[in-house]
Amino acid sequence: MKTQLIEKLLEKLIHDKEKQKPWNGSECPFAIGKSYLIRTVTYHALGKVARICGNFIVLEDACWVADSGKFSKAIKDGELNEVEFVGDSIVAMNAIADAFPWVHKLPKETK
Repeated sequence: MKTQLIEKLLEKLIHDKEKQKPWNGSECPFAIGKSYLIRTVTYHALGKVARICGNFIVLEDACWVADSGKFSKAIKDGELNEVEFVGDSIVAMNAIADAFPWVHKLPKETK
């Protein structure tokens, strides 16, 4: 009985793993209406996703983050040392190094 249960669990694990495929660029991990702190190869952007157009993410209420301060604190508490409010922004997905969901209020002025 235990052997059958283990075999079924292994079969399910293998099946589930086969369904998990690496991101191939055709699916977008960003959700419209959600806010993200995005680190690109040259800068940090913060804003709410308004649209996704091909390889570009259009952010509204966007800021350029000049200094995030302690990064883990910025993500956890929403505290940033220096930001410049820019309004709308377009970010190329090919330039993104990583991104983090932003659950805090978006800054609306330069600080």
